[in-house]
Amino acid sequence: MWNIFKRKPLLSDEDFLFQMECFKWLLRNYGGNAFYNETNLVLPTKEFFPGSADTPSEMAEMVFSHVRKHAGMEEWPCELEAQEPDPERRVAPTLAVQGGEYSPLGTFSAESSKKIVITYNPSIVGNSTQLIATFAHELAHYLTGACTEEPPGGWDNWEFATDIAAVFMGFGIFQANSAFNFTQYTDVDSQGWSSSRSGYLSEGEFSFALAVFIKLKNIDPNEVYPHLKRNIKSYVKKALLELEEAEEYKELLNTECASETHNNGN
Repeated sequence: MWNIFKRKPLLSDEDFLFQMECFKWLLRNYGGNAFYNETNLVLPTKEFFPGSADTPSEMAEMVFSHVRKHAGMEEWPCELEAQEPDPERRVAPTLAVQGGEYSPLGTFSAESSKKIVITYNPSIVGNSTQLIATFAHELAHYLTGACTEEPPGGWDNWEFATDIAAVFMGFGIFQANSAFNFTQYTDVDSQGWSSSRSGYLSEGEFSFALAVFIKLKNIDPNEVYPHLKRNIKSYVKKALLELEEAEEYKELLNTECASETHNNGN
């Protein structure tokens, strides 16, 4: 009998299958010992991100260094550069400039195998979660950019696959928590609300990818939940339940993993 009270899946069938194929792709190319024994779930704690800095640029450099370390990419040649600040949109308490474009949160470029540049928007330095998520995404570009096997659906899907790769590298908490930000702002003459998005996947999609990572690594979810936003926590719980019954996830476990680690982008 048709159950009218059956819960709607977290992802559409198409998005679910895309995630399964992406994780298979990642395991085939970057799995094995490098993933199962060396990759950790990175937490937003002082243990993972110790230290302090006196200036925004020093903070960005310090955080980038930590992210590279946790990604296992400390020795990969790479330069970090700050983008030009975005123009000020508010020119008076009740007047704001409309239109125009903001700079991206981060970019990745490879002029050659020895000239790799990652940039970041200075405006996100004060948001550590978004900064870490951005660096993880751009390093995931670096990791997967030289892959000889194209991502599921071809290179047109690379940005989406890169988001999942950042989760695969251990940064799922940051990716999910920064996927959407809705915050209040107040200054001397105005107040209001602002929203922003980070990454190409939705909160639900990032949460699902994080759930896959948790299951693949046999991590106790209760160690993860305290670090998640309330809605992200509920999404991850739902995804974990759905994965228990998914035949496609069981197929994922049979993926033949990479036999060797990729070093320095080669």
